[in-house]
Amino acid sequence: MSSTTWTPAGLSSSARAFSGMCWRVVEAQHHVSTLKLVDTLHEQELLEDLLEITKPQVPPECRHLHYLLSAPFRYGAVYPTGSTFRRSGMTEGVFYAAETPETAVAEITFHRLLFFAESPETLWPMNPAEYTAFAAEYRTKKGIDLTGVRFKAQSTAWSHPTDYSRCQALAEMARMDGIEVVRYRSVRDPNHGMNLALLTCRVFTKTEPFSLQTWRIHLRPTGAQAIREAPKSGLAFDRNTFASDPRIAAMRWKRS
Repeated sequence: MSSTTWTPAGLSSSARAFSGMCWRVVEAQHHVSTLKLVDTLHEQELLEDLLEITKPQVPPECRHLHYLLSAPFRYGAVYPTGSTFRRSGMTEGVFYAAETPETAVAEITFHRLLFFAESPETLWPMNPAEYTAFAAEYRTKKGIDLTGVRFKAQSTAWSHPTDYSRCQALAEMARMDGIEVVRYRSVRDPNHGMNLALLTCRVFTKTEPFSLQTWRIHLRPTGAQAIREAPKSGLAFDRNTFASDPRIAAMRWKRS
């Protein structure tokens, strides 16, 4: 089936129920970055309240959720650059996650390296960056799986490393028919784990994130290493791991 022939009804006929845990990774400084700007915890609380006023609004249906779950759905500001299932501009939010923390870490490591690929004069950091992986629980009656038979003919479109136009068009069509979750294979994870795009916060079954993990990501001229504190684990990504993306393939690894 050609990508141009998808209709809301066609997507609906491919929908099925999904539920389980998903994982997302954020910079660990999300909860301490403002502390270095003030002298007391009370001052930090006041500063955080002021910052909250300046941020885009959280949709009413998401306001009961912890901010780590609701933040991707904020609206009222232009989304500066497009992502896999979201166009740039005034578009609805997407909560990107993975089915395992390892896949989520591979995704964040790629994006960390992409920053340096696009900033060739920036030196590698002396110290590792700290990240928090957290789990969320979700459930939907209307999800689609892009690894399924009905979507297999378009697999190259769903897995293109830089052109997201087909995925973005699919997501817009999916929203029209109330599709809430898109399951798809990670392009970045060398083990080809599964990702999830949650198109609405209504799929969360718990209001708080859980199973928090601390990861430290080291970037070096030879590649990247991600170390989890507990349970102890590590992942290694050499120079070729993400080279299917031309931006990484062309990156200058040696920096003085």
